[in-house]
Amino acid sequence: MKPLISIAIFFYFISPVFSQDYYIRGETRDEAGNILQNVKILQQTTGLIFRSGSYGTFGITTKNKPDTFLFSLDGFRSERVVVNSEEYVKVQLKIAPTTNINVKKDKLSSLTKDLSREVQRKWFTADETYTSLLENQFVKADKFPLTGISLNIDRASYSNIRRFISQGALVPPDAVRIEEMLNYFNLGYRQPDADKIFHIKSTLTSCPWNNDNQLFLVNLSAQKINTDLLPPTHLVFLIDVSGSMEITNRLPLLKSAFRLLVNNLREQDTVSIVVYGGALGIMLQPTSGNEKAKIIKAIDELAAGGSTPGEAGIRTAYGLAKHHFIKDGNNRVILATDGDFNVGLKTEDELDQLISQHRESGIYLTCLGVGMGNLKDSKIHTLATKGNGNYAYIDSYTEAEKVLLKEFTQTLYTVADKVFMNVNFNAEFVKEYRLVGFDNKAGEIADSLTNIEGGEIGSGFSMTAVFEIIPTEKNNSAIQTGLASGNLADLNVEYSLPADTIRRLFPYGCDFRFSRFKEIDKCQRFSAAVAMFGSKLRASPFTKNVEWNDIISMANSSADANDIQQKEFVSIVEKAKGLYIKSKKKKKRSKKEEGE
Repeated sequence: MKPLISIAIFFYFISPVFSQDYYIRGETRDEAGNILQNVKILQQTTGLIFRSGSYGTFGITTKNKPDTFLFSLDGFRSERVVVNSEEYVKVQLKIAPTTNINVKKDKLSSLTKDLSREVQRKWFTADETYTSLLENQFVKADKFPLTGISLNIDRASYSNIRRFISQGALVPPDAVRIEEMLNYFNLGYRQPDADKIFHIKSTLTSCPWNNDNQLFLVNLSAQKINTDLLPPTHLVFLIDVSGSMEITNRLPLLKSAFRLLVNNLREQDTVSIVVYGGALGIMLQPTSGNEKAKIIKAIDELAAGGSTPGEAGIRTAYGLAKHHFIKDGNNRVILATDGDFNVGLKTEDELDQLISQHRESGIYLTCLGVGMGNLKDSKIHTLATKGNGNYAYIDSYTEAEKVLLKEFTQTLYTVADKVFMNVNFNAEFVKEYRLVGFDNKAGEIADSLTNIEGGEIGSGFSMTAVFEIIPTEKNNSAIQTGLASGNLADLNVEYSLPADTIRRLFPYGCDFRFSRFKEIDKCQRFSAAVAMFGSKLRASPFTKNVEWNDIISMANSSADANDIQQKEFVSIVEKAKGLYIKSKKKKKRSKKEEGE
C-alpha cells in the first residue's frame, strides 16, 4: 500500500441570505403516551443540549427553519428527528430492548465493600434529577469502613463544562464528573522520593459547606519520567473525518492539535495515521519522528465527509499498532472524534466488547473528544475506560496545547497501570463518610457482578480525592484537647507497572491531624472550591445551602495568581452564577404565569 492515500471529499451547504430565528415547540412521550421528563435534546447543528420539562414539553430557538435534533433518555432508543418550526412536534421514544451481549462486565469508579446493591439502588431511584450518574451517599464507617476508588488521569469533564458555560448554556448534570474537574488542574504535585513511585499527602479539615462535618483530602502524585529516558513510541493517530467533523471546532482544531504533538516527537518515535469517514484506510504508514514535514503534510490533507464507520477504524488502528508493536516501548492509539459512530457498532455495550479485546495487548488508548454533546461524551468515555486509556476534551487551541504539549508526558506516558486506592476508615474517628465525585452509572450499581478496576496514571500527574466526613464524639474531643492516637484512615494503592502483570501495593497511614480550613494549603482550598462548584452544577442535596458567592469567594482567595487555568476557573464560576440565577428567575416567572 502506498504510504499516503489522498482522499478528496466534496460537499456543499446552503446558507440563508437573511439570518432569522425560528422557534421549535413540541413534546416527548413514550409508546403508551406517558409524558417523558428530562429527555436530552441535542441540536446537531450547534452541539447544544436542551431538555424536556416537567410536562414533557420543550421550546428551542434555532437559526434553521428545519433543524435536526437527537432525542435520548436512559432506557429508551434514541431518535433523530428533523423538526419544522411550522409544526408542533410530537416525539415518541420506544423502550430499548434488554440484551445479553457477552461483554466484559462494567467496572465501577468507586465501591464500598459489603454495602448491599439494594441500598445503592435506592440512592438512584430516590433521585429524580440524575438519570445516568448515582451520587455517592453517606455510609456508616462502623459497618462499611473500606471503600475503593479507581484512579485515572481523565480530565474531559472540566473542559466540556467550560464549553457549555462559555456558550451561555446550562450544564447537563450528567456531564459533571467532579473527579475529572479536580484532575484537570494537577493540584498539589510533589515529586516522590527517588525510590518511590507515588507521594501521598492527606489532610483533615473543616467542611466549608457544612460546619458540622469535616473534609478529608487525599493527594496522590506520580513519579516523573526523565524525558531523556522516555522509551521509543509508536503512536497511531485514529482520526474521524466523517461529515460531522467538518465544523471549525472539530477536524480543523484536531489538525492543529496533532501538529503540536508532532513537533514533540524524536527520531526513535514513529507515527501512523488511520482515517475513517467517507473513506477508511491507512493515511500514513509508520513514519519516523524526524520526518515531521511528511507527517504534517498528511495531517494537512485530511478532509471531512461521509458516514462514521468507527468500528472499522478502531479495528484497523489496533491492527496497525499490533503489527508494529515496540517491545518495552510506548504503544498507543490516539482516537480523535466527536463520538458520533453511525455505521457498525453504535451502543456503549458493543463498543465495550470491541475495545475490551485489546485491553491486555499492551497498547494504550488516548481519546480526544471535540464538539460533542453528552450522549457522544458517554461513548468516548466508555472507550477510554475499557481501553486502558485516558480521555481529554479539546474545546480550543489553548486546550490542545495544554493536553498535547504542556502535559505531553502525563497524557502519553504511563508510569502505573490498573491503579486503584483502598481507603479503610477508622470508625473511632469517623461516624459516616461519603466520596465526593467518582459517581457510578446506575446500570453498574444494579449489576451485582460489577467490581472496581483501576485506570492508568501518567508521568508527573497529581490527583485529589475528597471525602466529606461526619465525625464521632471522640474525633471532636481530640480536636478540642489536641490529644489523639491512631490513624484516621489507612490507604493502600494497588497498581502494576506498565507491561507487567505483578500487582504491587503502596501503603500509607493517615495520621489524625486536624487543621482549620483557612490554615491548609491554598491548593487544597482550591480543590474544595472545585468540588463545591461541581456539586452546585449537579444540584447536589449535600450543597443545597451553598451560594454562588461562597464558591467565588473561596476560588478567589485560593487560586494561584500565576496559574492561568486557576484564574480562568474563577471567571467561569462567575459566568455560571449569572446563567443559573437568570435561569432560576425564568423558571419562577414561568410557574407564576402557569398559575394565573
